[in-house]
Amino acid sequence: MNSSFDANQSGSSLFCLLGAVDFSRSLNTCVLEVAVILFLAALIIAGNLVVILVFHCAPLLHHHTTSRFIQTMAYADLLVGVSCLVPSLSLLRLLRGLDEELTCKMFGYVISVLKSVSMASLACISVDRYIAVTRPLSYGTLVTPCRLRACIVLVWVYSALVFLPSFFSWGKPGYHGDIFQWCADSWSTNSRFSTFIVVALYAPAAFTVCYTYGNIFWICRQHDKEITQRHARFSATGDHGERCDGCTDRRYAMVLFRITSVFYVLWMPYILYFLLESARLYQHATASFLTTWLAISNSFCNCLIYSLSSSVFRKRLGSLFDPLFPACAGANKAPPPAGLRHSARCHV
Repeated sequence: MNSSFDANQSGSSLFCLLGAVDFSRSLNTCVLEVAVILFLAALIIAGNLVVILVFHCAPLLHHHTTSRFIQTMAYADLLVGVSCLVPSLSLLRLLRGLDEELTCKMFGYVISVLKSVSMASLACISVDRYIAVTRPLSYGTLVTPCRLRACIVLVWVYSALVFLPSFFSWGKPGYHGDIFQWCADSWSTNSRFSTFIVVALYAPAAFTVCYTYGNIFWICRQHDKEITQRHARFSATGDHGERCDGCTDRRYAMVLFRITSVFYVLWMPYILYFLLESARLYQHATASFLTTWLAISNSFCNCLIYSLSSSVFRKRLGSLFDPLFPACAGANKAPPPAGLRHSARCHV
């Protein structure tokens, strides 16, 4: 899994995974890797800092208990972005004084734990929404603040324990550390450890998400059919006052479902490659780089999807940036023309 690229005319070589690709000799693949990693790190750090700031300044976003898990994911993803600076410094030869084996193992372990927190949080969100839809009357007694905090602590502890055996030479948790040459050359995957990761983390989380969201949307569909039938039955009496009480929950479930779907779409190539290499069926340095950093890019997609899907989040985000752009804010808040005021009031 190792490859090298001549970094300069003197013949000194740097380890670069993208060196396996037959690029033009005029293109320094190490510089390309650094650029990709730094770009992702900047996006992840900036995006999740915005999410954390908006949640801190918007009490309305705490209406749903799932906001606690969204914040947990934001903090975990922020740490992912900060951790991504480590391989960049390594490629720039700024970490020469550190033990490469220890640095490699620590980096791979930390990134794996943080992404496990995101995966487990998504599973907890799906369970929370499932309880809210199936047991709305007893939801307040089942999902208490104390149990919510205990669940978040359990997510962090469980994620830390799942990947801990990798420190005892049982196996390799992933390819996040392959930027370091020791990880790529001397730390190989183990089929038993990979199976353990799948059974203990990937499979339960995926099954939980599929089961809960499948039931949520089936229940919402049944409610829609019942409401449509009632409207058709009582339309002759002029009774049009019935409302869909579950519309808000259904829309919020759709937001969370989009986040979950994008997560698994971006992580599926990484998981498949992880299983293929563990089984010694396929192995390629560039494939490990591309699938790894495609999966890590999800740390930015979470905040992007949530900001685009939540109207409350967008409004609060806009209010935070209004002081930075007072001219635009004043234009947006300008009163409508006199001829349009009446029609605006009629449609509120």
